[in-house]
Amino acid sequence: MKLNRFQALSLIFLLLLFLLWVWLFATHTTSGFYNYLFSFLFGLIPLIGGAIAMASSKMWGTFTSAVGRAVFFIGLGIFLWGCGETIWSYYNFFLNVPAPYPSLADIGFAPSIFFYGLGAVYLSRATGAQFGLRNKTAKTFVFLAPFVIFAFAYYLLVVVARQNVLVPEGESALKAFLDIVYPLGDFVGLSISVIVSGLSFKYLGGRYKSDVYAILGGLFVMFVADTIFSYTTTVGTYYNADFGDLILTLGTFLLSFGILGFASVKTHE
Repeated sequence: MKLNRFQALSLIFLLLLFLLWVWLFATHTTSGFYNYLFSFLFGLIPLIGGAIAMASSKMWGTFTSAVGRAVFFIGLGIFLWGCGETIWSYYNFFLNVPAPYPSLADIGFAPSIFFYGLGAVYLSRATGAQFGLRNKTAKTFVFLAPFVIFAFAYYLLVVVARQNVLVPEGESALKAFLDIVYPLGDFVGLSISVIVSGLSFKYLGGRYKSDVYAILGGLFVMFVADTIFSYTTTVGTYYNADFGDLILTLGTFLLSFGILGFASVKTHE
């Protein structure tokens, strides 16, 4: 797999972030400046990567082609996620709020799922299997999957984490809503993308196959990460740069890494 310069730089940055996380974990550091710094730094990957992706969508015709729309909307989605993380860091550094959730940061986080999910659907349609949803099994899966994941999220985040109380005393209804919507939105985008594509990545001779895999992998990791985040903030074990944040770092990296692959024209894979 040949990486372009944007992907190479993002990979190097990820490795540096991982070293910082390992240091925080090894020293049992759960609060303070370096935890806040980790949160800020990992938000730069989708923030900058999303901006580059949106700009590079012009080479694909932006809204005139499925790939152009995919690159733009995934770029917009991860850019908004990066904006949300930047606002989160503002609360950390300047207002001394360790976990501002819900907060104005969700103005960036919430719509990001819709946009990068939409972009993934466009990308899947461009991979050569536009008729995947004509299959009855695929249609059934796409229809049922959100309900199954909703039931799972409800059980974990309400029955287990909240002792069967939807909105416990001292917690807002907005948080309870977002706790379920975030992982559900990630999974819906992933499910539709996989089914529509039929896992057939023949577009442009397979030159971007690894990038598409990275994007789909990122959607799955984001589902896991958002579920962990919702659970830990509910039971009160969340802290900046915890294991859940490491998974979020990996998820946003995979989405950014994958879509940055479309920032250059590949001659071969």
